[in-house]
Amino acid sequence: MTDQPSTPQGLNRLRTELVARPLTLLASVVLFVLLVDNNTFWRIGSDVFSGHPFAFAGMVAALYCLTVAVFSPFALPVFVKPFSIFILILSSVTGYYMDTLGAFIDREMIQNVMVTTVTESKHLITIGFLLHVAFYGLLPSAFVLALRLKPQRKLMALGTPFLAGAICLLLTLGLLATNFKTYASVLRERKDFLASYQPGAPIVSTFRYAAMMSKTLNTIAAPIGEDATKGVSYARATKPVLTLLVVGETARAQNFGLNGYGHETTPELAKLPIVNFEEVSSCGTSTAVSLPCMFSKLPRKDYSFEKGKAQQNLLDVLAHAGLKVEWWDNNTGHKGLADRIEARSFAGNEGEHCREGECDDGAFLPALRAYADNITEDTVLVLHQIGSHGPSYFMRYPPEAEKFAPACQTPELKSCSPEEVLNAYDNTIAYTDKTLAETINFLQAQESLSTAMLYISDHGESLGEGGLYLHGAPYFLAPKEQTHVPMILWMSDSFAAQFGHNTGCLVDSRATPLSHDNLFHSALGMLDIETQVYDEALDLFAPCAANKEQS
Repeated sequence: MTDQPSTPQGLNRLRTELVARPLTLLASVVLFVLLVDNNTFWRIGSDVFSGHPFAFAGMVAALYCLTVAVFSPFALPVFVKPFSIFILILSSVTGYYMDTLGAFIDREMIQNVMVTTVTESKHLITIGFLLHVAFYGLLPSAFVLALRLKPQRKLMALGTPFLAGAICLLLTLGLLATNFKTYASVLRERKDFLASYQPGAPIVSTFRYAAMMSKTLNTIAAPIGEDATKGVSYARATKPVLTLLVVGETARAQNFGLNGYGHETTPELAKLPIVNFEEVSSCGTSTAVSLPCMFSKLPRKDYSFEKGKAQQNLLDVLAHAGLKVEWWDNNTGHKGLADRIEARSFAGNEGEHCREGECDDGAFLPALRAYADNITEDTVLVLHQIGSHGPSYFMRYPPEAEKFAPACQTPELKSCSPEEVLNAYDNTIAYTDKTLAETINFLQAQESLSTAMLYISDHGESLGEGGLYLHGAPYFLAPKEQTHVPMILWMSDSFAAQFGHNTGCLVDSRATPLSHDNLFHSALGMLDIETQVYDEALDLFAPCAANKEQS
């Protein structure tokens, strides 16, 4: 009987037999990623090239050749294993989020990743994610480590990758030339096709993000609105003004009962004399984009990260006018908006509204009660909510506030039924309704202050419609669920009278299409701040102004 080799001997023999040239290894890794980590890419491609399988095959072959050509310098023996492992793990991560949540890994998504916090990101590290990365990333990486590279002459080892890269590039051009008009049309009209390609999309997006950030390394925000002054409305004031600008998180207008939604998610606000603006669109589909954009004087069509960072924002203009301005945050930070004003963080505090290192938005009201007692000057407070931030919707409201059941109790949304996901999300809206209504009731009771509140969400949310979850879709692809946001106004009688705002007129204009473009100028108009950077055409209060010139 022949003796069986021991396990270590067997592994050593296996490793001896696992031999590959560096270029072969790299090309195999690219092929593995193309076949395994690109479910969304294959699905979109099958739709785009429906009825034209040969054109689809030509495009896939061209992308494969182009990827090998771009990666070919890393086929040098010293680089090929580390680079292959990097590609395998990266593609397993990005492919998972692309395939399970519909998350396109574009420049803005890379920006979201770079500015996120551990508290926020931990909800995306689930058992399903870890198992996926282990099976499709770590296991193939172990195979790469075990593989032995076939020895090559030095000149051959150095020259082969670049020669192969040149050949693959020529093949790419040749394949595209076979049906150039079709391919050009697809790339022009269906940007989601290439945006879903792993590992190309995340790598290109990372370089684009790095280029964007490098342009702003030494950027200093240029002052705007330094001429800002309080208008004539303040001459007739008998008490300090307190205005709350509440920035919602991930709230979509479709799920507000005020807008006719089937679930009664906003019963408390419905009882109050508010103005509910029904048709408001966001500047972006993520906080990292929308938040600085909505406070910028630039409209969405002109806004960019570089332009926004190069100039001051609405909060600076209000401060220039002599108002006391503060930022209170229960989210992931102010994204540079409050660099020149006082800022306070509620995230991670302890208390009745906090658990597992996170706080719900009920934490604001006790602090507001204490703060209001000491107000002696005209004040603007920005409250940045955690709102409806997913995927752990169940963490955004206290357990006793659960109104709609059964509700999803896990961040793995695909493991819950559509009804459970919707219920959990609707519970966050109902809790926002409760906190906003309690805030309004508190403001209404402040006889020593002239008070108002303007609430507007930064972006919406997808809850599985069309296979999309969460938010952050490229704007050109984003469904209305991610861009249609709620905006709610409440003013005390003394505030409306002081600033000459006709509430009835505002109610009548509630269906007027608006956007984040209106926030900068509407806030200035609402508070009667005079400055050259104000644009009356974008002020939603301007058409309803009454007695504004009376002193």
